[in-house]
Amino acid sequence: MIQFENPFAFLLLFLIPVLYFLRYIKFLSRISFSLVLSDWEGENFKWKKKSRIVISIIVKLCLLATYVCVIIALASPVIRHHKKIFSSRGADILFVLDVSPSMASIDIAGMNRLEAAKTAIKKIAASDEGDCFGLVEVAKEAAMVVPLTMDRNVFFNKLSTVAVGELGDGTALGLGLSAAIYHLEHSSSKSKCIVLITDGENNAGSVHPNTAARLAMQKDISLFVLGVGTKGTVPLEYTDPQTGKFYSGFFESNYDSSSLMNIAQESDGKFYEVETIQALIQAFSSISKRENVAQTYNIKNEDKTVYYYFIMLAFILVSIAWFLKRLVLQEVL
Repeated sequence: MIQFENPFAFLLLFLIPVLYFLRYIKFLSRISFSLVLSDWEGENFKWKKKSRIVISIIVKLCLLATYVCVIIALASPVIRHHKKIFSSRGADILFVLDVSPSMASIDIAGMNRLEAAKTAIKKIAASDEGDCFGLVEVAKEAAMVVPLTMDRNVFFNKLSTVAVGELGDGTALGLGLSAAIYHLEHSSSKSKCIVLITDGENNAGSVHPNTAARLAMQKDISLFVLGVGTKGTVPLEYTDPQTGKFYSGFFESNYDSSSLMNIAQESDGKFYEVETIQALIQAFSSISKRENVAQTYNIKNEDKTVYYYFIMLAFILVSIAWFLKRLVLQEVL
């Protein structure tokens, strides 16, 4: 939103109609001497080229716009942003995101399951300004890739680079949950939660997911499990980031949602079965509301001065007027 720190400068715009009025009453008329060119006892010479008249009008408009730009610059325009400065801690939310090859199945709104999950995560994270978000990737192995942070740029930049197959072929849900619990257990937030997003059963790792779920409940960490994807034969396409090999074909999607439901029940959490992008966003929205923490904050105004843009525009306009007047019309500006 543009605001002006010196709005009284706009009073100088009234000089424009005053100038034209004074010229109209001949008070500020230019000193000129008539020079009549004509044939002997014939008609006077008249310039009939319409392009010259058009160029003269353009020159006048450029000079008028230059004056207006200078006045706007004198009014000290600033773009004002309102930024929330939180003085209390919000919820700490860690996403445990499955990046196994099956997440490349294309069956959610024309996207693969991983891209659909990333889209929904971005939408929720962008709306919950005061919360801290982190990201754990899980496949055959598990890794913390974004520690809890309020910096949305850091979180979104890393989230956008997450790719299928980064941690091998497999789904070690217990390891992913354990990594998230380790980073959340010492948090001072009133609300700590893990959001597990997967499309399959646990088939790798040394920690059983039910054991990790019970540990989460002991540490007072909420657990939400989202089973994403449809059942049946679905197309699958992805490039293995480790070998560069491209895989394309069909995947028989028939995971048992009861195992994921058991993980949620072990922690007294909630399970969501998600087959559409709308259902995915609604699930995230429901989780956000359940884990909402009342926060105190102050509003900080951040101003960016932009007067120099109008000075530059004024310079460009007066240069155009000079070029047309001197070099095209060959007149004195």
